Amino acid sequence: MNERTPPRPEKATARRRIVAAGAAAPLLAALPAARAQGRWPERPIRFVVPFPPGGNSDALARTLAERLREHLGGATIVVDNRPGGTTQVGTEAVARAEPDGHTMLLAAATSFTVLPNLRKLPFELDANFEIAGGIADYIAVVAVRKGLGVKTLGEFVELARRQPGKLTWGSAGSASAGHIYGEQLKKHAGIDLLHVPFKGSADAATALVGEQIDMIIDGVGLGLARGGRAVALATFFGRRHPELPDVPAITETGVKVELPAGGWGIAFPKGTPAPILAQAGAALERALAEPDTRDRLLRASVVAVWTPPAEYRRALQSARTYHADLLQSIGMKQE
Repeated sequence: MNERTPPRPEKATARRRIVAAGAAAPLLAALPAARAQGRWPERPIRFVVPFPPGGNSDALARTLAERLREHLGGATIVVDNRPGGTTQVGTEAVARAEPDGHTMLLAAATSFTVLPNLRKLPFELDANFEIAGGIADYIAVVAVRKGLGVKTLGEFVELARRQPGKLTWGSAGSASAGHIYGEQLKKHAGIDLLHVPFKGSADAATALVGEQIDMIIDGVGLGLARGGRAVALATFFGRRHPELPDVPAITETGVKVELPAGGWGIAFPKGTPAPILAQAGAALERALAEPDTRDRLLRASVVAVWTPPAEYRRALQSARTYHADLLQSIGMKQE
């Protein structure tokens, strides 16, 4: 009977190497994802804010940047204000950035719900962005210049009816939240106002205090009213602002308006690894749950509200449809 010839030593060694390499392959394949999650961020994160300094969007971004440093292990987060085109400039910059987790966007809802209905954009929500989550809602304040001589929203509406097309309202730019809110007020109150767009909320506030315009609907109206530099008539929100307890919500004034979804989220360029998005989302959710963070944001008329990524994406898509109908009804259409 022939005995089986044992393998030569060198062949056995080669076989062991092949088996070992095969066993290690899954572990090696998992290393990039593990490294992306464990080592991120590897360098400073550029936090693009598509608004100029000084407004509530800027206050939101800088508060979050400070809190995220702690929740991301001491990461350096650099706020990069990139205003222009009613958020288009900064939003497009992030859409074109490398998807390595080191560029993120303070995503204004209007960038994806209003602008696509007004102009052809070089970016799309689904094609160019990953959503880390929704982070905040917005309490806008209807504020008028002190010299206008009105104390309530009803008085402002009556004055506007007596002077059609004469009263002005300023906003952070064409198609900004304040612009859309003003158009809603015009439509539902049956008044005619003249819109004056600025480069940001801070510029509009300066013009109001300087008596150059008559009214704004903006979060910066809170500080103006508290400082006695403007008169608050109402919040453009479903409830009163806790810092202005005597000022009614617009739903209490008799002016019936719809309140579309708005606010902000955090987005990254399309293709950003899922572990990074998950890590960023978890850090944001923790930061927004802190009482100190919530209080600081509320003073800037920002309400901290964490919304999971998929839910926030659906809300943006629904709001885009809503704004398509609204803008058409007030005569605004795509350029």
